[in-house]
Formats: sequence, structure tokens, C-alpha cells
Amino acid sequence: MDRVLGKLRSLDAYPKINEDFYSRTLSGGVITLVSSVFMLLLFFSEFRLYLHTVTETKLLVDTSRGEKLKINFDVTFPAIPCSLLSVDAMDISGEQHLDIRHDIVKKRIDPQHNVIEVKPDVIGAPKIDKPLQKHGGRLEHDETYCGTCYGAEASDDDCCNTCEEVRDAYRRKGWAVTNVDLIDQCKREGFVQKIKDEAGEGCNIHGSLEVNKVAGNFHFAAGKSFHLSNFNVQDLIAFQAESHNISHKINSLSFGDYFPGAVNPLDGVQWAHETQNGMYQYFIKVVPTIYKDIRGRTVNSNQYSVTEHFRNNEMGRPQLLPGVFFFYDFSPIKVTFKEEHIPFLHFITHICAIVGGIFTVAGIVDSFIYHGQKAIKKKREIGKFS
Repeated sequence: MDRVLGKLRSLDAYPKINEDFYSRTLSGGVITLVSSVFMLLLFFSEFRLYLHTVTETKLLVDTSRGEKLKINFDVTFPAIPCSLLSVDAMDISGEQHLDIRHDIVKKRIDPQHNVIEVKPDVIGAPKIDKPLQKHGGRLEHDETYCGTCYGAEASDDDCCNTCEEVRDAYRRKGWAVTNVDLIDQCKREGFVQKIKDEAGEGCNIHGSLEVNKVAGNFHFAAGKSFHLSNFNVQDLIAFQAESHNISHKINSLSFGDYFPGAVNPLDGVQWAHETQNGMYQYFIKVVPTIYKDIRGRTVNSNQYSVTEHFRNNEMGRPQLLPGVFFFYDFSPIKVTFKEEHIPFLHFITHICAIVGGIFTVAGIVDSFIYHGQKAIKKKREIGKFS
């Protein structure tokens, strides 16, 4: 047994020296104190990093299919009345949504940007007087109302009971409503008077759209858009002859839900219109993003980059639809952010590295000073140091 213990004793990498042989110096005490302070500072710094989360970033190929994209927007148009402002969306698959009203709220604002009225964008309006029936007579109390679409009916059974329904029917035909005063529904609802009352006002429009996750565009048009089903977005034609000031401020624009650290480059962007009519275009590259926090909660969202361009109505060019267009496409690369703690073993490894490193460096410095002082003292004793 003593032989085994002796073998183990011979493996000791830390031989002990009798305290009688220790030589303690003032420089060694100072170095010990300074190195201890450094150890404590670095320890607390490393401990604070251990308590906080770190975000790991990975790039993957986006293999998702058949998903939907939620677009959140809040845009202010200081020179376009709410009654003329519409939102349209379409994508490369051919799906179109014209004059979208669901989940959208409009705020009428005065030239000083004070809110005049807030209301959801809904279809229809209060009706007054006896409506004109499709057959030409006025509505009687024992009849069911079925208004005429003024030649835009898709079938004999179609009815247009509001000004908006007439305009929608015309839009589906690709026709322009040139004189709303001749349309009974618009006359009864005071559509023309409503536009006149909002003259000089602006509009803040905010809400959300849900579209297919394919390349497409959505736009805010000054005046209702009239699209034929086979038109591409480059072929959009404005049937209104008025001039529109499309100055605008994008208060916020995001694709998907918020996640920590998200930066939307168009938030707060403002553009002032210097010429009449034209098309302001934003070209957006959407990057699918997944964010996983430390609690395991996953947020499927998107980031984006953007460039912009203004197309003016110049001579020799086709008439452009006055408005603000957002053309978006998707990156094939998906970004994942994952929050995680530094592993405990890594923390212990860093602490050992700090203590061992400072202890070693302090020992080297102390040895250099000690032997330097000893050499100088020896030379002084033999008179070789002046």
C-alpha cells in the first residue's frame, strides 16, 4: 500500500516548498492585488454574459409552400381624400383584390394633420328617397329592391343596390364611371357631395392584408382602379382625368409579426410630390425569418430591403395610374434567429481561462521584476552598477 501511495506522490505536479524558503516582496504584493482585481472584473463580466441570452443566426433554403403573407401598413396621404383612396393587391398567379375594405381603417385629416373622422372602410351608405328599380320605376313598399347596374350586369339576375356596387360592376367590366350624377344610387347617397365635402383633406389609412406568399404588389391608388382581368400591373390605366398629389408618409410597413430586433427600413419614410400625377414605386425584397426565443416561442415573420423609383407622366408615355405601388418578391434564403444561453461548461471553461491566464501572466511579471531587482542589487554590491 505504501508503495502505491509513493507512486501517486511521485506524480504530484504541484510540489510544495517549505514556508521557510518563501521570499515575499512588495512588488509581488502589488502584482497580486492588481491581478486579483482584474480577475474579479473579468469574472463578473463573464457572469453577466452567462446570465444574458445570445442570438445564433443561421441561413437556410426556404422550402415552405402554400403559405400566406400578412402585410401591415400605416400610410398617410396629406392631399388625397379618403373617399378617393383605395387599396388594391395582385400577384403573379393572377389573383386580384380590388378596392380592399376588410381590416382597413381610414382617418380623415385636415391640412394640419388633425383627425376629423375615423371609420372602418365599409361598403354602402344610408339610402334616401325611393330608389330607382331595375325595371325603371321607383321602389314601392311591397317590392324587393333591385337596382340597375346601368348595363354592367354579368347576368339578368344581377342587382346593384348601392353606388359602390355600381362602381364595382363597372370595374369588373373595365369601364369608367364618367358621370356619377346620372347614377341614381350615387345621387341618393350623396357620393358627389361627399367628395366635394372632403376637398382639401388628407387621409390616413392603416390595416392589414393577407396575400399569397408569391411575388406580387399592392398599391394605394388615387381614385378607383379599373382593371381588366388580363392586364398586367404594367398595363394599369387611370381612367380619371384629375391630377392627384401622391405625397405620402409611411408611418409603418411590415411583413408579418414583430420580433425582437426587427428593423423595417420604410418606417417613417416621407416623400413630397413636386409634379402632378405619376407613380411612386417601392421594390421590396422580402426575406423569410424565423425567431425562436429562450422560452421556445417561435415567431414566423419577415425582414425586407427596399429600393424606390418615381415614374412621372411624361409625353410619349402611356398614362400611369397615380398612386403609390409596393412591388414585393421573396428571397429563396430563410434566416433563423435562435436565443440561447451560454452552456454552463463553457462558462466554467472561460472562468478557468481567466484565472489561469491572469495567474500565469502575473507570475511572469513578478518573476521578471524579482530577478531584475536581484540582479541590480548584486551589481551594486560588487560596485559594477553606477
